[in-house]
Amino acid sequence: MGGGSGGRGKGMPRAMAPVEEVDVAAVRYKPAELQAPHLTGFPLRAFVWLLESPLLGPLVTSILKKQNNMTQMLQHTVIPERPMFYPEYPPQEPERGVVTLGDDRDPVDRVEEALSCLAPYDPSGRFTSADEKNPFLYWKIRDFAYAYRSGITTPSAVAELVIAGVEEWNNKKPPMPMLIFFKADDLRKQADASTKRFEKGSPISVLDGIFFAVKDDIDCLPYPSKSATTFFDEIRPVEKDAVAVSRLRKCGVIFIGKANMHELGLGVTGNNPNYGTVRNPHSVDRYTGGSSSGPAALVSSGLCSGAIGTDGGGSVRIPSSLCGIVGLKTTFGRTDMTGVVCDAGTVEVASPLTSSVEDSVLLYSALAGSRPMDKLTLRPSLLCVPNLVSSENSKILQSVKVGKYTEWFHDVPDNEVSNTCEDALNLLCSTFGCQIEEIILPELEEMRTAHLVSIGSEAFSDMNAHYQAGRRTEMTLDTRASLALFKSFTSADYVAAQCLRRRIMYYHMEAFKKVDVIATPTTG
Repeated sequence: MGGGSGGRGKGMPRAMAPVEEVDVAAVRYKPAELQAPHLTGFPLRAFVWLLESPLLGPLVTSILKKQNNMTQMLQHTVIPERPMFYPEYPPQEPERGVVTLGDDRDPVDRVEEALSCLAPYDPSGRFTSADEKNPFLYWKIRDFAYAYRSGITTPSAVAELVIAGVEEWNNKKPPMPMLIFFKADDLRKQADASTKRFEKGSPISVLDGIFFAVKDDIDCLPYPSKSATTFFDEIRPVEKDAVAVSRLRKCGVIFIGKANMHELGLGVTGNNPNYGTVRNPHSVDRYTGGSSSGPAALVSSGLCSGAIGTDGGGSVRIPSSLCGIVGLKTTFGRTDMTGVVCDAGTVEVASPLTSSVEDSVLLYSALAGSRPMDKLTLRPSLLCVPNLVSSENSKILQSVKVGKYTEWFHDVPDNEVSNTCEDALNLLCSTFGCQIEEIILPELEEMRTAHLVSIGSEAFSDMNAHYQAGRRTEMTLDTRASLALFKSFTSADYVAAQCLRRRIMYYHMEAFKKVDVIATPTTG
């Protein structure tokens, strides 16, 4: 999947052509040949021991990287582009049909503005009479708001149902440990305060009394943040809410606890031996995906309307897709990462998970807002949401061009995946008039490698002091295997990955000159 390279003699390094000179039309897709042996039990322990061995570890990681073409790509290739250490976005034209929320406005005001952009709420589909006591399962945010204001139910009544639901899931066979930290009394206290506001006729916002979960790598008092480890709270005590949490709390949100996750976010299954593995609520013999496994499962099970997760390599999008909910990875720098365990990297963001696009708009409007440093360095475009009640937006989907790299789209081991996604695209086109445009994205193998080196190096940098101090023995085996690999990346590897980042950014920006969105299966 390379974008082109100059000729070279024996012993000469590969030389990539400057990205502007690559003939995209000449790129030929090559399905990736991934080698990922399945290890459990003693073989896994022996493998981790080899990786961590001072003598044998460098040899093993060297072999692994050569087998996956990483050494050739990072160390034996001349990359002409300068590195992009921090995401850089070119100035963008203002979007049509949107309402600007204002980055520095109070979250309550932003939510109110976003609410006015949604189609008028019609309770008839959910409530047939004011006296009916419908179960709250899969209610949207505006369903709860209507029920609270109409006296159909109260936040306190719903809190008791949530508490019972958490206990029921925990007691299932097999159990569903969606929450690492959960305090029924704290939940009742938050719900009681919200109920009293409704009794006085003074709810804070449409989010008042709405139940949300928080991934365990985001600070939320009174809970510790362990990132699903057994020890991280000992070295990083929580003193206040993360900015993302405090913004939602200002809107009256009720937090049900800290959601389970893949340890330190270093995995996409959600498998966690420390607190139990969260299973997919729709099929308990399947994974949720990860690393935001608990948040996705809680929303998918109907226990809460939304959750805050973190995403650097699919950690919100993968579990959202596998659990059948909406996951939005926000643009880097769009959300304030203060109070998040992984707040110093260049790929990770705090992002919403919800059961519907409508709820995602509302949650995002409260959550978003760049931190001062990111405003100076990234110069983000104006924070906005689509105005869905605008007359000029009634047929806007007819002008949307969906980019599709067909060969990449079909590179899945089971055709059922690509066929289902094809059906979804065809339905989008036939119903709303969207247009499909064929595109080509070169150097996808380089993209995967650059991402792994970037997020892996940043993750190891965060954990290095604790890793060297002996804490690695307290981590799960798959986390230790990942960190041992990340430890082997050199400074030259990292710089090469950032050079590739600039190339990949260029290819995508060129694609977005032709299309508005790019559609792919979320996972193979």
